[in-house]
Amino acid sequence: MRSLKRVISASALAVLVMAGGAAAAGAASAQPHAAGAAKVRLRGGHTSVTTGKGIATALLGSGIVPLATAPGSQTLRSLASGPAAQFSFPVTGGRVSLSPLAGTIDHDGGIFFYNTANGKDIEVSNFVISLRQADLTGIVNGNPKVRVVIFWLHLAHARLSVHGHLVTASRIGVALSATAASALDAALGTTVFTSGLAVGTAQTTLRV
Repeated sequence: MRSLKRVISASALAVLVMAGGAAAAGAASAQPHAAGAAKVRLRGGHTSVTTGKGIATALLGSGIVPLATAPGSQTLRSLASGPAAQFSFPVTGGRVSLSPLAGTIDHDGGIFFYNTANGKDIEVSNFVISLRQADLTGIVNGNPKVRVVIFWLHLAHARLSVHGHLVTASRIGVALSATAASALDAALGTTVFTSGLAVGTAQTTLRV
């Protein structure tokens, strides 16, 4: 969590400085009661998740086919460690505050999981990254009342770069939550998914 705070704080501070403090001033005037809680409004971007070594092979070998749902997209990459699936989702909005560190990054699209062995399926979509909780949540089967933690995010090895109004955080570790693992196994009729499974890495590019 400390790593998350360092990365996000550095990101937001860099953007605020490069923007001449305009975003902070706007947020402060809009919320005079929240002195010191300047918010940076997100105006777009995208987040991608690339599966780690052996993950794509293990899923496909078990008959589990993950497919991106629009407007998300996916590609199959050939890496030195073997084939990897990469999913990308557009950032649709959100806000980040520095004091206290909080905020969300909203996305559209999702992932549809299909079990070719028994025809069972499940979809998770409309992902939201919570900076305070260091997690990514999603709704299940299109039901906005059922939002669960899908991934835990680890930033011990994350890298940050700033170019104009674009902030990119890469090498973010992605691990499957216990809730998601249980839900996926139950819905798909498998024992493939486990709590804490190192799914791969994520990269998010934010436009402010």
